[in-house]
Amino acid sequence: MNTYHRIVQYAPNWLPRFIQFLFYSIIGAILSAGSFVLFIPMLEVLFKEPILVAPPIPDFSLTKEFFSTFFRHYMITTSVQYGKVGTLLFICLSIVSLNLLANAFRYAERMAASRIKIDVVKNMRMHIFERVSLMHMGFFNSNRKGDLISRFTNDVHEVEVAVVNSLKFVLKEPITIIVYLVVLFSISVKLTLFAFLVLPIMGYVVSAIIKKLKRKAKQSQQALGRVVTILDEAFTGMRVIKAFNARKFILDKIDAETSYHRKVNLSISRKNELAAPISEILGAVIVSIIIYYGGNLVLGNSPELKAEQFLGFLVVYASMIQPAKNFSNGITSLQKGTVAAQRIFEVVDRESEIKSKPDAVKLEKFKEQIEFRNVSFSYDADRTILKDINLVIEKGKTIALVGPSGGGKSTLADLVPRFYDPVSGEVCIDGISLKDYELESLRHHIGVVTQESILFNDTIFNNIAFGMPDVKEEDVIAAAKVANAHDFILLAENGYDTIIGERGSKLSGGQRQRLSIARAVLKNPAILILDEATSALDSESEKLVQDALNNLMKNRTSIVIAHRLSTIQHADEIIVIQNGRIAERGRHDDLSQQDGLYKKLTEIQKV
Repeated sequence: MNTYHRIVQYAPNWLPRFIQFLFYSIIGAILSAGSFVLFIPMLEVLFKEPILVAPPIPDFSLTKEFFSTFFRHYMITTSVQYGKVGTLLFICLSIVSLNLLANAFRYAERMAASRIKIDVVKNMRMHIFERVSLMHMGFFNSNRKGDLISRFTNDVHEVEVAVVNSLKFVLKEPITIIVYLVVLFSISVKLTLFAFLVLPIMGYVVSAIIKKLKRKAKQSQQALGRVVTILDEAFTGMRVIKAFNARKFILDKIDAETSYHRKVNLSISRKNELAAPISEILGAVIVSIIIYYGGNLVLGNSPELKAEQFLGFLVVYASMIQPAKNFSNGITSLQKGTVAAQRIFEVVDRESEIKSKPDAVKLEKFKEQIEFRNVSFSYDADRTILKDINLVIEKGKTIALVGPSGGGKSTLADLVPRFYDPVSGEVCIDGISLKDYELESLRHHIGVVTQESILFNDTIFNNIAFGMPDVKEEDVIAAAKVANAHDFILLAENGYDTIIGERGSKLSGGQRQRLSIARAVLKNPAILILDEATSALDSESEKLVQDALNNLMKNRTSIVIAHRLSTIQHADEIIVIQNGRIAERGRHDDLSQQDGLYKKLTEIQKV
C-alpha cells in the first residue's frame, strides 16, 4: 500500500482527482444497477395482469421507497393509458436513459483516471532521470545502462498499466459490487446471504494464484533489463561484432536471456490464464446452486420470493460476476506494477555519494591554485588507484599527466570536477576543499575534452552551445573558428543547422573532436581538463585538433593527460604517474636528461 501511495503522489492534486473519480464511479454504478433493476417491472408487465390504480407520488427523499414508488406511479399510469405495449416501451426507454447517463458518468470517470495515469507516467519518468543524473560517476560504472533504460521504459509502463487497472478495477469495481449487493439485499436478504456464502471459495483460489505472480513479475523485469543491456551494447559495438565475426556469439547471449524471459513470462501467463477458466467453472457452479436454492424459494408451498424478483436477482447477480473478475485481474496487474515501482524506487531512493553540503559556498572566481593534499583514492577495497598525491597547480599553468595506462592519470583529473571524492586527503581550490563548494558553481569553472567526443543527435549549433541557453550565433561561430571547425561546418549540408546523427556519426573523428573543443571554448572555463584529446586521431586531424587545443589553453589553467609525449613538451610541469604515485616531475628538458620512466617513454615513442 505504501508503494501505491508513492506512485499516485506523482499526480498533482491526486486526492481531489481520486475523490472526483470515486464520485463518478458511485453515480455510474447506481445508474447501471438501476437499469438492471428495471427488468423486474418489465417481467411483471409481460407475465402479470396490470395494476389499474397508480400509487400517489411521495415527497422527495433519497430512499429506495421514493424512487420505487415514483417509477411505479408513472409505469402504472402509462399502463392505464396505453396498455401493456405502451408500458413495455416506457420501461425500455427508461433502461436506455439510465444506460446513457451511466455511460456518461463512466466516460467522466475514465477521463479522471487517464489524467492521473498520464501525470504519474510523465512525472515519474522526469523524477527518475532527475535522480539518476545527480548520481556520481561510480554509479554509472556499476549499473548497466540497459537496466536503467528498462526501468525508465518497461517498468514505468507496468506502473502505468497498474495505475489504470487499479483505478478502473481495484477501486471502481468494489463500488459496483457494493451497489449491486445493496440491490440484491433489497430483493432478498436470505438468497443474497446464501449466494455469498460460497464466494470465499473463488476468492481463495484466485488469491493463491496472485501470490505466486509477484516473484515471477520481478524476475521478468530483471530479465528484460538484461536483454536491453545486451541490445544496447550490440548496437553500439556493431562494427566490432562484424569485424570479429561475433554475430553468433551475440545471438547466443540474446537467445539465452530472451529464452529465460520467455520461460518466466510463460509461467506468469500460465497462472494468469488459469485464473479465468477456474473463475468461469466456479461461477457456473455457484450460479447453478443459487438457481436451485432460489427456485425452491419461489416454488415452495409458501413462496418467499416472487418469480419476477428471482429472475431480476439472477440478472443483477450475473452482472456482478464480471466486476468481480475485473477486480481479481486488477489485483494481479497491481502486483506487477508494484514490483516495477519497487525497482524504480530502488534507483530513485539512492543518494549520490557526490553532492553539495547544505552550507556549501559558491565558487565565484578561480584565483590562485588547485592543490592535492595527501590524496588517495580507490574504487573498491581491493585496489588503490592513487596513493598520497601531493600536487599544486598554479593558476594559468599547464600541467601534463603522463605514465603507463592504468596508473591513475584520468582518475586524478576526475577528482577536480568532483566526479569522485578522495578516500583520504582533500583537493582544494584557493585553499578551500572542493567539498565545501556548491557542486554546480565548481563545475561552472571547469571544461572537459575527452578522447571520446560526446556529441548528441542534434544540430552542430546546438552541440556547440550545449547546456548554454540564449547563446548568440556570433559567439558560437567565434568558438568554432578558435577550434578550427568553422570551415568544415560551412561545407556541411545545412551549415550550423546540420543534424550530425547519433553520437556525431555523420562526422569524422577529427571533426567530432573539434566540435567538442568548440563547446569548451564557448563555455570559456577557467580550468581545462584534456583527457587524451588527440590520441584517437590520424596525423592530419591531430594537427588541426592540436592547434585548436593550443588556442583553447591560452591563458587557462590546464590539466593535460597524454600518451603522445610530443604534444605536451611545452607544459609548465610534467607529472609522471606510475602505480598511483608521482614517480617524477619537472619540465620536458629536465626529465629527458634523467634516467627515469619519462625518458624511457620518450625513447619508445621515437622508435
